Amino acid sequence: MTEIHRTKMLILGSGPAGLSAAIYGARAGLEPIVVQGLQPGGQLTITTDVENYPGFRDVVQGPWLMEEMQAQADKVGTRTMFDTIVDVDISQRPFRMTGDGGTVYEGDTLVIATGAQAKWLGVEGEQELGGKGVSACATCDGFFYRGKKVVVIGGGNTAVEEALYMTNHSDDVTLIHRRDSLRAEKILQDRLFTNPKITVLWNKTVEKFVGGGDPEGLVGVDLVDTQTGEKSHLPTDGAFVAIGHAPATEIFKDHLDLIDGGYIEVKPGTPKTKIPGLFACGDVMDHVYRQAVTAAGTGCMAALDAERFLASEEFELLAAE
Repeated sequence: MTEIHRTKMLILGSGPAGLSAAIYGARAGLEPIVVQGLQPGGQLTITTDVENYPGFRDVVQGPWLMEEMQAQADKVGTRTMFDTIVDVDISQRPFRMTGDGGTVYEGDTLVIATGAQAKWLGVEGEQELGGKGVSACATCDGFFYRGKKVVVIGGGNTAVEEALYMTNHSDDVTLIHRRDSLRAEKILQDRLFTNPKITVLWNKTVEKFVGGGDPEGLVGVDLVDTQTGEKSHLPTDGAFVAIGHAPATEIFKDHLDLIDGGYIEVKPGTPKTKIPGLFACGDVMDHVYRQAVTAAGTGCMAALDAERFLASEEFELLAAE
């Protein structure tokens, strides 16, 4: 017999966006169910030092922060399910999702908070030195490289923005790009080329992130020239991979409007999708900021909008009697 879980507010994803939605939804009496998905806790669970989340004067650990959010959501009445969703039906309400073991989840409203993952190069040393000099977020980790030599890898808006941002902390920033021209907007390129703190290495790819020292940390990157094949080594203290993000929207691609490489399209300034009662929050719909605190904010917005949606629907039913 198929196991079915029913709720007023169903949430897919358990990062800052999903758990913030759960906390607000539970406090509103919506008895939310959170289905955690493939990465319980979201990207913060693979982040070590977190220094820019409000409320903590000292550095906190990403996994600890997510454990606290989860505990808070549970305390106010959230039900958490450990499952991986393989099928969705959002053509009618209640919205319906099916886990890989056949369990069915139904919700009068649905909050999608599946997040996005930074794209990585997939080269030697990248995974091993993650959090030890290799990062995918200058805004998150740039402060730790104040006064040090850093590189940024990429050629689009994100890479140029991160290189410019790092000049607030470092006087020696190198942008490494595999081509001989950038894809970033012209205004960003103009700022980059006129900034004396930034050097651009054209036609170069990173072959390896090199570790050293005790404790081990990044000490440099091995490069390959895409034109000549010549190899070189560039010493550096920090490396920021900025080649884009991949939102976790594969399961919704045939059901919702997706924009900008797969992000869920929402009404500007809101988490509302084109489907009444269905909301998207956090990095799955935010291709601009992608911060834990902004994800939490949109999670709050999604829960408030879900509560108002259900209250309005209930009012209309009463008025019709």
